[in-house]
Amino acid sequence: MQNDTRSSCLKRLSRIEGQVRGISRMVEDNRYCIDIVTQVAAVRAALKRVEEEVLRDHVAHCVEHAIASGDPDEQRRKITELVETLGKVNG
Repeated sequence: MQNDTRSSCLKRLSRIEGQVRGISRMVEDNRYCIDIVTQVAAVRAALKRVEEEVLRDHVAHCVEHAIASGDPDEQRRKITELVETLGKVNG
C-alpha cells in the first residue's frame, strides 16, 4: 500500500473508531433507535470509503505492477484475486 493511501486510511479508520465508540455510548445511554441506526449507517458508509480507497490503491499498484511485469501467471493471479475480492465486496 502506498504511504499516502496508508495515511489516509489510518486517519479514516481512527475517525470510524471514534464513531463506533460514540454508537456504543448511545446504546448505553438508551438513545433513540433511529439515531443509533443513522450513526451505524454513517460508519458503514465510512468503511465503504476505506474499502474503495484500498481497492483503488491495489489496482493502481499491485495489479498495474503485475501487468507491467509481463508475467502471464502473475497477471492471472492478480486479476483473479481482484475479481474474487470484488465478488465478496459486492456480494
